[in-house]
Amino acid sequence: MKDLKKNRTMKRLFLYQILGILITTAILFGACTKENAGVKLPARVVTSQFLNVKSDSVTVVGFVVAQGEGVTEKGVCYGTTAAPTIANSKVIFSGPTTGATYNIKIGGLAYATTYYARAYATSAEGTVYGEQVTFNTLPVVPTLTTAAVTAITGNAAVSGGAVTVTGGATVTARGVCIATTHNPVVSGTKTSDGNGAGAFVSTLASLSGNTTYYVRAYATNSAGTGYGPEATFKTLVDLPVVTTTAVTAVTKTTAVSGGAVSYDGGGTIIARGLAWGTTANPTTVGSMIDGGTGTGAFVSNLPALTVFTTYHVRAYATNSAGTAYGADVSFTTLADITKFWIVGGYNGWDNSDNALFIINTPATGANAEGYVNFTAAGEFKLATNHSWDDAHTFGDDGTNTGKLSNVGGGHNIAVPSAGYYLIKANQTTMTYTLTKTTWGIMGDYNGWASQTDLVYNPTPLNFSLALHLTAGGGYKFRGTSDWSLNFGNTAGDGKTLDYGAGSNISVNATADYAITLDLSHPNVYTYSTNRWSLIGDFNSWGADADMTWDATNHVFTATVTAAASGSWKFRANHDWPINFGGALNALAQDGSNLSFASSGSYTVTLDPWTRVATVTKN
Repeated sequence: MKDLKKNRTMKRLFLYQILGILITTAILFGACTKENAGVKLPARVVTSQFLNVKSDSVTVVGFVVAQGEGVTEKGVCYGTTAAPTIANSKVIFSGPTTGATYNIKIGGLAYATTYYARAYATSAEGTVYGEQVTFNTLPVVPTLTTAAVTAITGNAAVSGGAVTVTGGATVTARGVCIATTHNPVVSGTKTSDGNGAGAFVSTLASLSGNTTYYVRAYATNSAGTGYGPEATFKTLVDLPVVTTTAVTAVTKTTAVSGGAVSYDGGGTIIARGLAWGTTANPTTVGSMIDGGTGTGAFVSNLPALTVFTTYHVRAYATNSAGTAYGADVSFTTLADITKFWIVGGYNGWDNSDNALFIINTPATGANAEGYVNFTAAGEFKLATNHSWDDAHTFGDDGTNTGKLSNVGGGHNIAVPSAGYYLIKANQTTMTYTLTKTTWGIMGDYNGWASQTDLVYNPTPLNFSLALHLTAGGGYKFRGTSDWSLNFGNTAGDGKTLDYGAGSNISVNATADYAITLDLSHPNVYTYSTNRWSLIGDFNSWGADADMTWDATNHVFTATVTAAASGSWKFRANHDWPINFGGALNALAQDGSNLSFASSGSYTVTLDPWTRVATVTKN
């Protein structure tokens, strides 16, 4: 821009000079007479402007106003110091003269250099010079060398270069261009290694194995980008790239993983598979599972693992460069848990066999369940043995969303209020649920209109209820008002209970019944529906004397007359599978016969749940 303004100024000056010369000439010529018509003016030269400045050339415009006694030579002289003369460098105009103006192209100039130039004209009278003009030649792209490529591996190398000539301008960027084709340029892949002149080192990374590359050092200034000579090299075979597949289908003794070889390193994958063990970052020196050869995905089945053990797996792939591994992935086989002890505030945190427990069975798979009565709000944990170590102690994971964790033994699981709870724990999903229940009976005896609640007996850990039932009538046990928990008896054995789809329970005689629900044995839930009677010498061990329910005293009662002292027993359902004898305050199944003290009328009572009886002579 500075040179452009200078050119415009020179043009204006040139025009003013020409105008002045023409006016002066006109006056002189007008004043001439015939006598002085042969008089000639002295030569006058003007350096009007310079054009097309380049790194090695420029065009300078001269103007000869008067030829004087005859100009024998005209041109432009120039140099790197002010006021150049023909004794310095010059270019003589040799073209045809069609006017006073002439253009001189000066070549062979040094780049990025300040020059001074003047038009000149030589005649017999001597040499005259025009005004001096000043200009700067443009810079050129840098000159540099490319360093030899060294430290070649399967994915990296080292090169660089040296900027030997900056080209007359500041080197703002330098580095190495790299490609798999000849003559790489900065618009492709390159390194950036500073600026300025001098040597630099370039690290070439993320290369492909067993591949030929071409490199050229480069340097950039305001004139553009210069390149060094091209060098070529070939990488070694690189290690493969392999990923480890997430572990799935984890059981107590098996799991599934594998991997995928996405890059062969420029060589042939001669082996691949899965390394595994109980320590982090397993290698092929230890246990491994062959996954074949070549690139692509493979699946590895892990067999014969140890229950509840943490394992580590890594996919591997081998070529001539060596063996590469995927990320380490860990997993834990399922615990061989068949029993969780419920240890908490309800039992003074007694982590022993005294604690209640929940279990799983083959029928329930990984689901352990059982019922526990909590007398107050509190907390508990699940223990698989009595050690309290982290491996065997489970609690909430801290989110209170029903997820189990044994990290640090887990967090205590909260019991919101007193009640009889169904506890479930799943060792596969490591989750748990806590459901509060209210057990009772619904049936034909009252048209299924409402539930008759059972009474919980904490000492025998069961529920009881006396109820008058009609022959053929059915009933079910219900634990929640929405029927989500209910029991029936499909087998018809009068003993085992079935969730949900179990058939209604029925009786074959109209009588008062002692009903018992026992949920204290996880996954083995039982019940009984018994009508009680007395049989003995008083009736020749024939027709039973049926007992009825005394709702006031909460016992079954019957009145019998003994003709004389004699033996007798309690039995259920007019049959002998369930019969009590022995001591009145501690009756026992199949216990010894009882006896009346003497003949007379006796009132006999029975609490079949506590197995306590009384005999009172009337």
